[in-house]
Amino acid sequence: MTKKISVLGTGLMGAPMARKLQAGAFSVTAYNRTIEKLEPLLSDGIATASSPAAAIQASDYTLLMLTNADAIADLVLNPPEARATLEGRTLIQMGTVAPSESRSLCQQVNAAGGQYLEAPVLGSIPQVKDGSLIVMVGATPEQFQRCLPIFQCFGPEPLLMGPVGTAAATKLAMNQLIGSLTNAFALSLRFVQQQGIDIEQFMGIVRQSALYAPTFDKKLSRMLDGNYANPNFPTKHLLKDMNLFVQEAQFLGLDAALVESVGKVAQRAIERGLANEDYSALFAAVDCAE
Repeated sequence: MTKKISVLGTGLMGAPMARKLQAGAFSVTAYNRTIEKLEPLLSDGIATASSPAAAIQASDYTLLMLTNADAIADLVLNPPEARATLEGRTLIQMGTVAPSESRSLCQQVNAAGGQYLEAPVLGSIPQVKDGSLIVMVGATPEQFQRCLPIFQCFGPEPLLMGPVGTAAATKLAMNQLIGSLTNAFALSLRFVQQQGIDIEQFMGIVRQSALYAPTFDKKLSRMLDGNYANPNFPTKHLLKDMNLFVQEAQFLGLDAALVESVGKVAQRAIERGLANEDYSALFAAVDCAE
């Protein structure tokens, strides 16, 4: 299999993923719409491309770590010069998009003569760096086997979930849990705090209970200190994923009112200037005060 891979989107996750591929002996070409984000990668010896078309053309495999499905279409499908480069090449979508969006992207890439598969990941920057991401793949068995060395750069046991759409759905389900669990913890923490209850005593009870989730302790100090800087996953992305989940759940006839409420808290946090801060900033927005 080819050793040449391009990465489109070198933000919080894309940049360390490009470096991880480079460490795995792949020849990497990176592209980002914000040129300044490419400079650190260039310093690390990673080649950069001046356009999506040039990045795709430089490799047989292109990883997409872009904000949403619209960004993918804008960079890869809508520009004629980019679409023209897809024939005979494989796109691996690794961000969070709705399953319906992923299936639509697959159809469009296939129509252009390329191949498309999805491989969203669970985890953040520390897990990229140590290669412990959970990689969920929506693809044919043949595509999965062919791309396995790429996936294994990021996680030891990539999982083939089924055809395109199944991995996107699993990722969205997991992100819904992330948002709902964090919001539920933030609300309980704020409640006991305002009741004058000792926080460590409360946490001692939580840790001994079947309700405990490790994410509670990971976010506790951020919430109590009001320190949401240097995010692994910003609030604006959480809101995007909550909205995607609501959209897909309602299409399936599911009651997504709980997730809608999480979205409202995330929106309130964004309105308070916390869009680019860590999603634990939900704690700063669980109150209804203006």
